[in-house]
Amino acid sequence: MKIFITGGAGYVGSHCAALLRQSGHELLIYDNLSTGHRAAVGAGELTVGDLGDGKTLNLAMRKFGPEAVVHFAASAAVGESVKDPLAYYRNNVINTVILLETMKELGVRKLVFSSSCAVYGNPPEAPITEEMPCEPISPYGRTKRIMELVYADCARAWNLGFAALRYFNAAGASFDSSLGEDHDPETHLIPIVLQAALVRRKHVEIFGDDYPTPDGTCVRDYIHVEDLAEAHLRALLTVEPGSQLLVNLGTGTGHSVKELIDVAQKVTGLEIKTKIGPRREGDTPVLFADPSRARQILKWQSRVNDLKDIIETAWQWHRKHPDGFSK
Repeated sequence: MKIFITGGAGYVGSHCAALLRQSGHELLIYDNLSTGHRAAVGAGELTVGDLGDGKTLNLAMRKFGPEAVVHFAASAAVGESVKDPLAYYRNNVINTVILLETMKELGVRKLVFSSSCAVYGNPPEAPITEEMPCEPISPYGRTKRIMELVYADCARAWNLGFAALRYFNAAGASFDSSLGEDHDPETHLIPIVLQAALVRRKHVEIFGDDYPTPDGTCVRDYIHVEDLAEAHLRALLTVEPGSQLLVNLGTGTGHSVKELIDVAQKVTGLEIKTKIGPRREGDTPVLFADPSRARQILKWQSRVNDLKDIIETAWQWHRKHPDGFSK
C-alpha cells in the first residue's frame, strides 16, 4: 500500500514506519519535527508540515495519493495537558479534524489511529477490557476519546474505516538499536530512569508512593515499541472502509514504578537515585490491559513480555545514543 504517516518521525511512528518500509509498503511521512527527528526517518520519505496547515497537508497528500493513513501526530503528556488543555484540544482534536476533511475530500477511507489507555480514566478493575466505560480524567485522555467518537461518526457518514489502537505504555527501542526514545523534555519513565543511571539527571522523581497498589506507586503495562509497530501493520491489513475497530495493545501484565526502577538497576548494574514527590494530577493508580481482542481480531500478541528484556533494548539505545539522535 501507499501509506501516509503523520508524526512518523516520532518515537512510535518511526518504529512503525521502519516495519512498514521493511514490509514493502510505500511511505510518505508528514511531521512538523516539533518532537520528531529527521534522522529517524528514511531518506526521501519526509515532508515537513503541520496538520494545522490544511493547504500544505492537502498538497502533500494529493501528490502522494495514499490508500491509507496512520495517524501518530499528537501532543501526548498527561501532566502538560492538565496545565495547557487548549493546546491539546487544538493539536489533537482540531488538527485531526483537518486531517479527516482532507481524507474525505481525497477519498481516503482507511485510518489507523494512535489512541491511548488514558481514555479509560480510573477503570473499575484491571485488566482493562474494551467494554469498560471510557471516563478519561485528563484533557489528553479526553482528546483521544473525542476523536474515537468523531471517527465513528465519520464511519457512518462517509464510510471511513478506522482502527483505534489503545496503547498502554510504549517502551523500549528497536532491536538493532537504530531507533529509540528522544524527547525534550523527556516525560516517559524508562528513558528518565536510564538517564539517571547514566548520571545525566540527578535522580528519578516518583510521583506519589501512597497509591492503593502493593508498593504505593503507580502500576502500568509496558508494551515494547516493536510489538506496537507490528500491531499497526496488522491493523492496516485488517481495517476496511466503513469498519470500526477499538483494541487494547498491551502485554496484560502491570509493573509498578518502584519495580521498574529495581529491574533497571539490575539491567544496567548501576545505582539509580530516586526522590518521592507529590502525586501528578491526571495519573491513574493501575492500568494494564486485557489484550485478548487484539489477539482475536488482529491475530496479534506481544512478543517481548519480560520487563527486563524491554528495558535492555532501551538501555542499549541510550548507551549508544546518550544525546539522542543529535549524535
